[in-house]
Amino acid sequence: MFRRVSKKVKKFWAALALLSVEMLAILVVFFISLTIFVFITRRIFLLENEEMDTRVFAWLKPHINDTNTSVLNFITFFGSHEFLIPANLLLIGFYLLKKHRWYSIKVPAIGVSSFLLMFGLKNFFGRQRPSDQLLEEAKNFSFPSGHALMSITFYGLLAYIVYHSFRNKPWKWALIFLLISWIFLIGASRIYLRKHYYSDVMAGFALGFLWLVISLKVIRIIEKRSQKIDPVVQQAPIPDTETV
Repeated sequence: MFRRVSKKVKKFWAALALLSVEMLAILVVFFISLTIFVFITRRIFLLENEEMDTRVFAWLKPHINDTNTSVLNFITFFGSHEFLIPANLLLIGFYLLKKHRWYSIKVPAIGVSSFLLMFGLKNFFGRQRPSDQLLEEAKNFSFPSGHALMSITFYGLLAYIVYHSFRNKPWKWALIFLLISWIFLIGASRIYLRKHYYSDVMAGFALGFLWLVISLKVIRIIEKRSQKIDPVVQQAPIPDTETV
């Protein structure tokens, strides 16, 4: 009896320690992201210092060729609204079929709110895009990068879902690594194609992570309150992906 209680206590403290490490890591990245966004905004709009943007474009110039342009133009499509809107709808439909109520709410809530945030900030800052864009010219404002922001909120949400649903650790961490790498490739494609400045993309990444964390936290609070009001409102069980 004593041994069983002792084992349960040890498991509890181990889980608590892991949770503390996770929360600490999220808070650290959250404040780093906030610092980056404030730093870039101040540098570009108050100090009018675009030296880093110029340097990055200069470094990329020798690497511009037809092959790289085709590959990166293909990658950039996966951060566009033409792809993300149908992808979000498919994800919502998947979780509705699985009867996983809160994931089916999280997807549209984060997707729509991040789009509105991006649209509002673009018009607020009103920064013009680079003048020598490759391929078809983008017309709307440049700061922050919508592709970077929306990629963080969509693929970041997928990484969050994978982290909380996959039990097979090698697959879980491999998928999370691929999703994070894909996010950065989409951001890099925007700079290479000269649709955005380096600072636009970095600000989009920072803002996207901030918004993802805030949105998940707010939805989690609403979820807990809903369950207190109506105990029947529960999450559907997370599918067992041990064999994936």
